[in-house]
Amino acid sequence: MSVRALLICLLLLIRPTPGLAEACGAEIPCPLGDRSYHVRLPDGWDGKTALPVLLHFHGWGRQGDLIVKHRRIAGHTRRRGVLLVAPNGLGRTWDFWRAGGRDVTFARAVLEDVAARFPVDPERIYVSGYSYGAAMAWRFACEAGAGVVALLAISGKLPQDADCPEAPGEVRQVYGFADDVMRFPYGPEGDVTHPVALWREVYRCGAAERLGDWQAVDWLVLERLRWDCPEGRVTLDLHPGGHFIPHGWIGWQLDQLMGRAPGYP
Repeated sequence: MSVRALLICLLLLIRPTPGLAEACGAEIPCPLGDRSYHVRLPDGWDGKTALPVLLHFHGWGRQGDLIVKHRRIAGHTRRRGVLLVAPNGLGRTWDFWRAGGRDVTFARAVLEDVAARFPVDPERIYVSGYSYGAAMAWRFACEAGAGVVALLAISGKLPQDADCPEAPGEVRQVYGFADDVMRFPYGPEGDVTHPVALWREVYRCGAAERLGDWQAVDWLVLERLRWDCPEGRVTLDLHPGGHFIPHGWIGWQLDQLMGRAPGYP
């Protein structure tokens, strides 16, 4: 069952439990069996309106409590009416190297638990991650991506020969040429589109459209390539920097995905 179908079924079968949402938040993790996750509600939420969800996987050595306070992540979701959900990886990392690992199952359970605590919009589920978390977001999209609107991956990926039986509606990837942690994955003959080769094959893409440069802040210019494909859309943003979350990147993607003019912050 897809993530969207699962959440729709949950919404039909259960209502968010009064008081349960207040039991956890940015500082207090939401318990889930022997594991947990963090949430950050958007500013000014009325307590009733169904919320878009951004499920974000933290980088190596981190936990969800950092994510829900991170200016380049939570700083954008809270201004856009999006519920930020940040699972905690065991040992501060993720099991993404092989198919069928524990963390895809855990992340699906997190989304189910979130739907029991908050009114969520099953038509607007986004998945993101940074570094090792980006690779974990890829893994989740590959195995549970049906029903996910978009994958937003930052400075990380899976091997391009990974098996992806499922896929999100679209993929948005950003990578820096000077990344010295999860090094930029050039393809044959220096092909700079290689970071999304897997998804271009999954979506049966043709040639890229070069959309030119864009920037959310003065100090970082990104070049955008886009593939509008028979089975989905792929966007690749490239920049000259290293291993970091570009200022404004998550906010711009969410704005565009939700049909708004991109803004910063």
